[in-house]
Amino acid sequence: MLYYLFDFLDLNYDFPGAGVFQFISFRAAMALITSLIISMVFGKKIIQFLQLKQVGEIIRDLGLAGQMSKQGTPTMGGLIILACILIPTLLFAKLHNVYIITLLIATIGFGLIGFLDDYIKVFKKNKEGLAGRFKIVGQVGVGLLVGSVLYFHPDVTIRREIVGSDNKISVPGYSDLEISVLSNKAIKYVDAKAPITTIPFVKNHEFNYAKIISFFGEDYENYAWLVFIPMVIFIVTAVSNGANMTDGLDGLAAGTTAIIGFVLAIFAYISGNIFFADYLNVMYIPDSGEIVIYMSAFVGACVGFLWYNSYPAQIFMGDTGSLALGGIVAVVAIALRKELLIPILCGIYLVENLSVMAQVSYFKYTKKRFGEGRRILKMAPLHHHYQKLGWHEAKIVSRFWIVGVALAVLTIITLKLR
Repeated sequence: MLYYLFDFLDLNYDFPGAGVFQFISFRAAMALITSLIISMVFGKKIIQFLQLKQVGEIIRDLGLAGQMSKQGTPTMGGLIILACILIPTLLFAKLHNVYIITLLIATIGFGLIGFLDDYIKVFKKNKEGLAGRFKIVGQVGVGLLVGSVLYFHPDVTIRREIVGSDNKISVPGYSDLEISVLSNKAIKYVDAKAPITTIPFVKNHEFNYAKIISFFGEDYENYAWLVFIPMVIFIVTAVSNGANMTDGLDGLAAGTTAIIGFVLAIFAYISGNIFFADYLNVMYIPDSGEIVIYMSAFVGACVGFLWYNSYPAQIFMGDTGSLALGGIVAVVAIALRKELLIPILCGIYLVENLSVMAQVSYFKYTKKRFGEGRRILKMAPLHHHYQKLGWHEAKIVSRFWIVGVALAVLTIITLKLR
């Protein structure tokens, strides 16, 4: 909103300093600062309100050190995170931008799913929360909406370079004749719609999802949505659940996600800047630079939440926060065509997810074969395994953060490591 106000003042009244709002870097910095201020100023008040309403976490005794001391700690702190993301975005981002609109919808959608889960746990006194099938239905619904927008919306494009009329270059959505005519008119670039993503560690590092259904015939590219949209649904569901699994120790999910968000902000700035994208040989995505403002607010929300969520936590984010954070990470990665980097960047999420899957699968297999269920880990998710080994909660979180930073650095260097 402030962007439009100062843009109006700059154009009509030449208001001193109003032009600074045209710079993404300035608006990103303001979004980050605003997010931190909101979390620190209003976070305490929200915690006191939740305590007054007795919105406390219900803890099951699983034999973990210090676990029962957390009984009654306010939950649903994800409301703080959502406010710290949405308010700065509404103030400083271009609200007509398709990526911003998509992220706002995804944030609210995943936030509502998590809120329902927390509400049932806290107010209905049902420890199981929202039934798993309903949670999956909600995640699939949001994924379907996001995938449809990112595939069909006319403003979601990538920029392709036309080298010359004699060059046999293929641009999705353009015939060879059209490419030849455009290049003869000295047009060097065209914006094309295509479900193309980036492959890490590969020199010619692009992959078109449409190639998977090339057996459909000559017009196979018209049916690429049959691959792209289910892929989006799978990714947003997996990553949001991964973030949810990671949220089990004080500060673990918030700190890990802040690191991931910082890397995605860097990718958004590079992908949305034609000069940096060209220099680093990264896919240029028109209008994606606005995602930097959103991700700045996102990082500020995670870091600000740590003020109250670091050990010993004064509040838990609950599913309201964890599902939203994971969903946002997935949507941003897909929008920036970097979803194949998720297993590296979100390695903590991945390992936490896999640890639960492996534990459950092995238990069921051994129970069926030997009549007695056996476990690979002392407890799943993985962070609880280390608690069972006697590690202090703060040490586990710190070491997971260190691993997260290492994975973030590895993700960034994929820009040149091919």
